Amino acid sequence: MVMTLEADYAVRIVEYLTRNPGRWDAKTISEKMQVPMRFCLKILRGMVQQGLVCSFKGAKGGYSLARPAGEISLLQVIESVEGPYMLSRCQKEEYSCGREHCRLHSIYEKVSETVRRELGSYTFDMICEGQEGADHGFTAVDSQK
Repeated sequence: MVMTLEADYAVRIVEYLTRNPGRWDAKTISEKMQVPMRFCLKILRGMVQQGLVCSFKGAKGGYSLARPAGEISLLQVIESVEGPYMLSRCQKEEYSCGREHCRLHSIYEKVSETVRRELGSYTFDMICEGQEGADHGFTAVDSQK
């Protein structure tokens, strides 16, 4: 399994906004993070709707994080573009896999919950500052600002 390109771009955008506090125009974010402009604008729009990013209009407008990086998890960013993480479509309510007889449904649920919990445990302040945590095994990261 591979994370979608759109989710990867969203993570890059939030990483940029974390490492570079302040307001940044979409063109700068797009260029610095090597995200095509059309994707950058689409992703930023979605993250504004999800309350992860703020949008400011006008000559001094741009985008910034809507809340501290320590309150934004990797899971929130990925799910802001992909929707709720689930390993299999049989986990969706509208899909009928015959849950009461499906031997894999409960396994998929457990795996999905484990992935969601792990992604939710990483915040962008941890990622960008390279904080070491007992459960995360971070090593120092060069955080050029």
